Amino acid sequence: MLISPIRAFDDNYIWAIQPAAGAPAVIVDPGDETPVLQWLKTQQVDLASILITHHHWDHTDGLLPLLKHFDVPVYGPHNPKIEGISHPVAEGDRFTPAGLELEFRVIETPGHTLDHISFYAEDILFCGDTLFSAGCGRMFEGTAPQLYNSLRKLAELPTSTAVYCAHEYTAANLKFAAAAEPDNAAVKQAQQQVAKWREHDKPSLPSDIARELAINPFLHARNAEEFAQLRQWKDKF
Repeated sequence: MLISPIRAFDDNYIWAIQPAAGAPAVIVDPGDETPVLQWLKTQQVDLASILITHHHWDHTDGLLPLLKHFDVPVYGPHNPKIEGISHPVAEGDRFTPAGLELEFRVIETPGHTLDHISFYAEDILFCGDTLFSAGCGRMFEGTAPQLYNSLRKLAELPTSTAVYCAHEYTAANLKFAAAAEPDNAAVKQAQQQVAKWREHDKPSLPSDIARELAINPFLHARNAEEFAQLRQWKDKF
């Protein structure tokens, strides 16, 4: 299994999943078609299918342009506002995307948006903007209890699960984590490691659930009220 980041905008990652080198790719959250088309051309591979986690433009604006080039299935939330989804999926659904032999389970993760879903398969998680390394998404549509419960679902996945989120926010998130938990040695170690990666322009992702349980203050909140206080602090940080 090969999972490659395709950079878009200032800090987005569009993920490309291949069963092997040279195989057609499954693309996750194509906010912009241009870097995806360039990556496919450079790798000399076709597009097999597309996964969508939620409706925000930086995850979907490349969808219809890609469908002009490729007639492929698109798996995403039950949201009629997202044009191009051919296979709507919901909590507990299991499916194998075209191009892979890997079965994904759908986890509904509302909070950042109401339609947000995540895709999990064999220690691989594509969680869009719900869980970030050392952070979580803002609540644009959902409530604190919704996002808190969504994060708890993800935190209960196997600790070896690789976390592929959609933004390079790790350094900024760790700065907040250090303020929220000044005695957390794991956060300090992560700051040093991420600084080295970013100095060489390397992605800080994927993370994994074990790492997030150690460094992510939002996963340490004991209840939705405590989570809401943290999220409000982070919004103004």
